[in-house]
Formats: sequence, structure tokens, C-alpha cells
Amino acid sequence: MAYSSLEECLLDLEKNGHLVRIKEEVDPHLEMAAIHLRVYEAKGPALLFENVKGSKYRAASNIFGTLDRSKFIFRDTLQLVQKLIELKGDPMKALKSPIQNLSTGLAALKALPKKQSSFSFDKIQVNDIPLIKHWPMDGGAFVTLPQVYTEDVDKPGIMKSNLGMYRIQLSGNEYELNKEIGLHYQLHRGIGIHQTKANAKGQPLKVSCFVGGPPSHTLSAVMPLPEGISEMTFAGVLGGRRFRYAYDTLGNAISTDADFVITGEVDPLQNKPEGPFGDHLGYYSLTHPFPLMKVNNVYAKKNAIWAFTVVGRPPQEDTSFGELIHELTGNAIPQEVPGLKEVHAVDAAGVHPLLLAIGSERYTPYTPTKQPAELLTIANHVLGTGQLSLAKFLFITADDTNQLHTHNVQPYLEYIFERIDLTRDLHFHTNTTIDTLDYSGTGLNSGSKLVLAAYGDKKRELCREIPTVLKELQQFENPQLCMPGVVALQTKKFTTYEEAQKEMDVLNHQLSTMNHELSGVAQLIICDDSSFVAANLRNYLWVSYTRCNPSHDLYGIASFTEYKHWGCKGPVVFDARLKPHHAPPVEKDAAIEKQIDRLFAKGGSLEGIG
Repeated sequence: MAYSSLEECLLDLEKNGHLVRIKEEVDPHLEMAAIHLRVYEAKGPALLFENVKGSKYRAASNIFGTLDRSKFIFRDTLQLVQKLIELKGDPMKALKSPIQNLSTGLAALKALPKKQSSFSFDKIQVNDIPLIKHWPMDGGAFVTLPQVYTEDVDKPGIMKSNLGMYRIQLSGNEYELNKEIGLHYQLHRGIGIHQTKANAKGQPLKVSCFVGGPPSHTLSAVMPLPEGISEMTFAGVLGGRRFRYAYDTLGNAISTDADFVITGEVDPLQNKPEGPFGDHLGYYSLTHPFPLMKVNNVYAKKNAIWAFTVVGRPPQEDTSFGELIHELTGNAIPQEVPGLKEVHAVDAAGVHPLLLAIGSERYTPYTPTKQPAELLTIANHVLGTGQLSLAKFLFITADDTNQLHTHNVQPYLEYIFERIDLTRDLHFHTNTTIDTLDYSGTGLNSGSKLVLAAYGDKKRELCREIPTVLKELQQFENPQLCMPGVVALQTKKFTTYEEAQKEMDVLNHQLSTMNHELSGVAQLIICDDSSFVAANLRNYLWVSYTRCNPSHDLYGIASFTEYKHWGCKGPVVFDARLKPHHAPPVEKDAAIEKQIDRLFAKGGSLEGIG
């Protein structure tokens, strides 16, 4: 379907049983987000809120809430897009089979953005929009499905522009309502390049925030596109309809198919406190200075619909985004890194904290000894590639049988833990950059990384029961098996790193001579609640990899440093306790949960869901 608007898409979803209308009045202060979360968790339909308290505009969410629904929305163009991305990685295919690939060339021509001479919108103000606050500690209302458009001041025009999904704070903190909004973007984002260039010229950066419009526009804003592919061109191909745009009298770009457009400027080095915001790692991102956008105009089309989502501890609707992106891009990222076969950013661990990769090991085929060599080269390349460079933990291996897959997370980790040589295969990167939203490090954007590279024959049979020695420890209690070879231990709350070192010394003293008893244990997780960590794989991944800074929070039984290389003869120990500098986890408001029960009760719009 070549949808020309968000409403056309929603009507199509409704016609095919994928959407429910909510007729009751709902409050944008926490209620709407809570409703969305409950419906998403039930794998429920897209939602159209028809009666938003304090706003004349409707709102829609959970549009991309399942992979099946996302594939339904783009059912007519998915294969074509996959083929275009594949040809980008191997352009010779088009030359070898011109007839078979004719449709992709025609689609690419049709996808060129289409400039319009005028546009028809009502002028409104920010406070006319549904001002949705998602989590109790959020600093105000946020735009969570924005398409943020900027142009290169050195090469103006749409073909060198950037369209990204960077959250926008509409209210709260020190922002002057209707005149100022906050623009939050992280490392390795295209908008940063544009702002750097504008700053260098001492001129403001023009910014436009589009909301709604054809669903292809929303997905394009979040796509990790290969170099040289424009988001607007991609939106045209994916949506089967050219991206239509114009400019207003102040020179701001307008997506003429969008439901809402907020235009403005970011002056050089002018920031204001932005946040907190319940984010996709499952914690709040805290208040920090981020660029201030001065609002020029706010536009809304007639009968506009405000599109939003809710992010929090995975899985959430952005998980389905990730699944769809994987369907579309396939091998696009591995093609950028020689020797890389697969890479998977683990959603349950908050995406950036944990990468799993499969590479090749071809450097020394003439020697019988199998150990990581090429894998380390590939790991360095991965950590130097775009947003992959924000990874904190990178597991990498090679599988000569081609039976291993990174999306099968537990079998993959078991394969690594069976083979890893903990005296040799741990490689630290200290005092470096990590994800802006990750508060486990030493400061904003700052922390460390660990590459765990394993290859060769099995070195251990992973334990499937808790070794007796771990049941008899002092200061560490309630041992729980998270998965084969991984045991969680509970201890008192973290206070300081000095105290943590003493606690780990106590643990090491009790276990350093127990190598035989611990031969099947590769990893110990020190935590606040070992029963919670071991309850399921999701909990293990979330706690272990979001609450650790490798340089500060990793220890080892019988550890050593030799010529600046750190290793351990026993299990590696992750201190995954919450720490004073960590951001608090996002949690639902019990009173709000009770308030929204009315919609799910008999006679409510959402009866039978959740």
C-alpha cells in the first residue's frame, strides 16, 4: 500500500483487524503511555486515541507493535527494499542481471523526493499538541516518534540532508512553553555533523521535526542506512510514494505529508537542561545540557493524528522496529566489515551494551592451534563502525560448521563460554566512549569496553547444577544458575569501589584454590537479587550487561596482570549491582495502572485485551 498519510494507514489497519479505537477520554499525563504499555505487552493492536484530554487532536500508538503488523504495513515494498539494499552491497548483481533487477532501478527513480510549491497546514502552538508524559520521573512531555530533519550548511538541499529520530522535549524544566523545546541526540548521529558545521560558521542550524505522515517516513528516520542512501529516498522506496516537501517563508523544510511539523533553529553552543526521560535501556536518562531549539512555527494538517510510542526496558515497540530493520537490511552491516558474518545488538540488554558477532578465522590455516587472531582484527573494525562503536561488551567467535547464529542468544553464549580462555581472551578498551544513555560508566558518554573473543575446541563442560562450593560462601548467598556455566550470587548493596574491591578479595580468597570445583563455571554475576537475575534469560542479560562498566566492575577468580594483559584462572566476575552513580530503573505507577483498568473492563474500548 502506497499510503499518502498516517490516517490512511490506520484505516487500513482497522479494516484488517489490526487497530482498536479508544473512545474514552484519556489523560496524556501517564495514562496514555500506561495504556500503550499494557496493550503492547499483550501483543495487542495499534491504538487510535480519539479523545485526548486537553487537546483537540487524536493520537496513535503501537502502530509497529509487532513484526507481523509492520510487515503487513509494508507488504507491497519489503522485497523490493531488501533487493535494493542487497544491490548497494553488491552492485555487480545489477549489471549481471539487468532485466531481473529492472524493477529496483525504476523504484529508485520513483523514490526521488518531490518538491512542492506550497503546502496546506493550520498554524498552531506546542501546547495544542497532546503533551504526553510517559514515565513518572520524566522531566515533561516528549516527542517519541520524531523525524528530525536538518541540512548540511555547506551542501544545502534535500539530497545531502539528514532525517533522524532524536527525542524532543516539549515542556518542563527551563523551557519556555511554545517558544523553546529541547533536542537530545547521541554520539554518531548525522545531525551532529550538521550542527558542527553550522557552529563553525557561527550560524544557527535550521531544524524541522516531522510527526506522523506515511509510516515509511517514521521507519526511515530510525534506519541505519548504508553510506550514500538518503533517508528521503529510502522513505520513497519503502512507502511506494515519493517524499513530498516544501520550504516555508523562513527557509525551514516541511514534509507536506506529515501530520505535524515543528520548525525552529539551534544557535551555536546554546543549551538547556533536558530530561529525565525513561529510556530504552530500562532506566531514566538523567538531566544534562542539550541543544536548545527556538521554535519558529508549529503546523498541523486538518484532522492531524499525533503518533507516539513508549520506550522503557526491552522489549518495547522499538524492539519491533529492530526486528523489521533486521529483516530489511539482512547482511548490509556485515558486508561493511571484511570477515564479519553476523552481528546482533541484543535488545534484552538495551541494544548498545551487548553485541554478539560471528566472524572468520583464516589467518593461520597451517597451524593446528586454534585461537583468536583474525577475530581480534574484526572486533576492532566493528568497534570502529558507526553506532556499533557504542557497544560496551562485544562477544565474537568463529564457527567452522556454520551452525551458530547470534540471534539464538543462549546457545551462542554457551558456545563462547565453553571455549573462552579467560587467561587470554579478554581484551579491554579503557577511557573511551559508550552510549549516551548508559550510566554504568565514569561520566556521560564515557566508560570502557570489553571484547570477549573465543575460538577453538571446547575447554570446559558448563555446569548445569550449582557447584557445592558456591553454596558455602561467606558474604555471598542465594546462588542461582542463570544458564549453563553462569551463576548469580547475591550480596549486600554496593557502596564504594574501595569497599567492592574488599568484597571481591573475600570472594577470591574463598574460591582461588577451587579451580577443579569451578571448572564448569565461566561467569559469576554479583547482584542485588540473584533470584531475579536467574529467573529468565532476559533478566540475566539486562542486569549483567547494563549495570557493568568493564574496567571498574569486572573481577576474576585468581586474576593476574602480565605485561599489561589482564586475565583470570577461574571464572570472570561481573559486579552487576546497582551503584550510586547509576540512573534509576523505570517503573510503572501503581495508581495509574489502577486508573486505566476501566478501559480493559467489560464495556471498555479495550475489553478482552491484556
